[in-house]
Amino acid sequence: MKSTLLLWTFASVLAVPGFAAPQEEGSALSVEEAIGKPAVDKSTSALSAADDTSDDSSTVFNGIKVPPMLDIEGDKWDETVKEGWWFVKHYSPYCGHCAAIAPTWQTLYEFYYTSSPIQSQTKAEQSTESSLNSFDNFYDFHFGSLNCIAYGEICEKHDVKAWPTFLLYKDGVLVEKFTGKKNLQEISHFVEEKLEGIRPGSRPKDGPKLPEAGATSVETDVPPDNPLAKDKDAAGGVAAAEKHMEKIAEQATGAEEKLEAPKSAPPKKEKTGPTPNQQGTSVSLTAESFQKLVTTTEEPWFIKFYAPWCAHCQALAPTWDQLAKELKGELNVGEVNCDAEPRLCKDAKIKGFPTMYFLRGGERVEYEGLRGLGDLLKYSRSAMDSDVKDVDAAQFKEMEETEEVIFLYFYDHATTSEDFAALDRLTLSLIGHAKIVKTNSAVLADRFKISTWPRLLVSRDGRPTYYTGLAPSEMRDFRQVLTWMQSVWLPIVPELTASNAREIMDGHYVVLGALTHSRPDEFKQGKRELKNAALEWMDKQTQLFQLERQELRDAKQLRIEEADDRNDQRALRQAKSRRITIREDDRKQVRFAWVDADFWERWLKTTFGIDVQKGERVIINDQDNRRYWDTTESGAFITPSRTSILETIPKVISSPPKLRAKSTIGAIENFFFQIKNFISRHKIIAIITLVISVIVGLLYFRRKLLQYDPERKHRGHASNGILGEKTTSTGGSFLGNLFGGKNGYFHLDGKEGLLSSGGAKAD
Repeated sequence: MKSTLLLWTFASVLAVPGFAAPQEEGSALSVEEAIGKPAVDKSTSALSAADDTSDDSSTVFNGIKVPPMLDIEGDKWDETVKEGWWFVKHYSPYCGHCAAIAPTWQTLYEFYYTSSPIQSQTKAEQSTESSLNSFDNFYDFHFGSLNCIAYGEICEKHDVKAWPTFLLYKDGVLVEKFTGKKNLQEISHFVEEKLEGIRPGSRPKDGPKLPEAGATSVETDVPPDNPLAKDKDAAGGVAAAEKHMEKIAEQATGAEEKLEAPKSAPPKKEKTGPTPNQQGTSVSLTAESFQKLVTTTEEPWFIKFYAPWCAHCQALAPTWDQLAKELKGELNVGEVNCDAEPRLCKDAKIKGFPTMYFLRGGERVEYEGLRGLGDLLKYSRSAMDSDVKDVDAAQFKEMEETEEVIFLYFYDHATTSEDFAALDRLTLSLIGHAKIVKTNSAVLADRFKISTWPRLLVSRDGRPTYYTGLAPSEMRDFRQVLTWMQSVWLPIVPELTASNAREIMDGHYVVLGALTHSRPDEFKQGKRELKNAALEWMDKQTQLFQLERQELRDAKQLRIEEADDRNDQRALRQAKSRRITIREDDRKQVRFAWVDADFWERWLKTTFGIDVQKGERVIINDQDNRRYWDTTESGAFITPSRTSILETIPKVISSPPKLRAKSTIGAIENFFFQIKNFISRHKIIAIITLVISVIVGLLYFRRKLLQYDPERKHRGHASNGILGEKTTSTGGSFLGNLFGGKNGYFHLDGKEGLLSSGGAKAD
């Protein structure tokens, strides 16, 4: 028996290094080194890989040198974990909990790496790296770490939502998440269960004696402090050990070294759920079925909330049924009767009928477009295709040929899962407005002059507009990003429709071109002139804004220098604290649009007096004040010409306008509208005027009441008062009546001798 053991030992020493666990060439930073480091780039990873073999980064446990734990690189993830068992800590270098658990994780790794699985104890004389009796080779079980800040896509892929998260993989596939307490005992208990499953009976019955976190050694020949109450298959463990040793002997004495071909990564199975809308019908949903089918699933739904008595709902019903039939096998279509399910509709905040929502994964967006079948189908299919796709320069160029507005998100290897999660939240809000894609293309980054990542911009007809937020909090602020998107998601010259009319018209001056398809050449020329005018105006306004902002900055710098010259510290602090907060949208902006004059002929004629049969026209509309301009300074109609348009805009937007406006409403309606505008713009003056009017009205009605008092019908005769003879007038002025005339408010009736000398008494 001793000779057999000696042979095995000798065979282990002579075993070809190729049979040992391969040393990965990836970044091998220890957990302690990873804590506090910024996102890893590829140059840092390469340097880390070069240091893997250095003695400085190694540690010693129980007298055995331990190489640094593998910090897995994102681009080598699949290659690294495709074989064997991998217990991986997903962490962030900036996470306090990750820093606290780092010594525990490192000690756990060192303890198991140096353990001898055959004798279930640590042996200082064991040559771990060259022996198939090593822990790694016996169990094919490895420890590693993944930086979720540097490689957020992988963490997101495995649904890592908190740090640190410990996940167990088998041949590249996630099999289990550790959910116990994050201490050495609990994590070791988890590992012991997995090792026992890999090699039944190979683990000590009561569990191993564990070191303290941060320790560099542990006694292995003593029982554990807290024995594990689990039965072990001792016979199975012996059999497994003998089989393993036979394999070693065969490999050591073989005439030719045979290397097993590496196992290919298992094919990733695409997630396949039930086919949506299998019957091609609109599903009637109750509160219970809504919760089961919609709320708790990731399946997209297009749902109509209605009331049976609603005339608009009745008109929509056939179209909605046809929509469900058209979307058979593509998209779930449903409906909720708000008379039967009032609580559900209240929770959904339904305020009118019919209301249509597209819902997916707990998020929703309301459909506010036209209710024709074609419009609903177009919206539904664009909603199903709303995922953020990854594009390169060639794919983006193809998109630009068909899409007027494209949001482009630039990312790099350090972009985190939180950034991508915030990006995905935006997709539903963009349905029906614009496409959003992401890229890490260096060609596109060079084209759009991107120097920081992540970065968001919108390309409208090839013209970029950048989201100004750069900080992580600004890039992940859903409301702030969406507000910016809403301000730029329209094309430079959009078509005015019923669904976007309020968005285009309200709060802006709108240069509106009335164009007709009946004259194709003039239509194309008119659109081209409108777009050229819009681009030229935008360039001009951008230059003026930058000039104005620079002037304010120069003025601030001048104040600082002046205070510094006078050594006036107070003035210097005030000058430095002065902030330049000017923004382009502080002023009422000018937008450009065109309208189909054939389709909206009646509206154009009744509102603006435009007869499209006489040619294309342009008007500048101010919807907020119900007014418009349709002539130039010379009195000629504004035409789709950049010269005509650009010469007229400055005279319209000046305060007050230099051109006379026309009203879009009648004279009586305009009178009350002007009063309403005056009150909204001059609230204090309006309140003072109202108070004075109330006082004067009260005084007037009191005078009328006193005038018709029967007991006072003979009052008001002439009398000789202390100021001489006075005659009261039956008519008199208002002030006269008020301060002493007939029935005056300050006339003292029935008093003798005080203001009269004749002793006359009122009858």
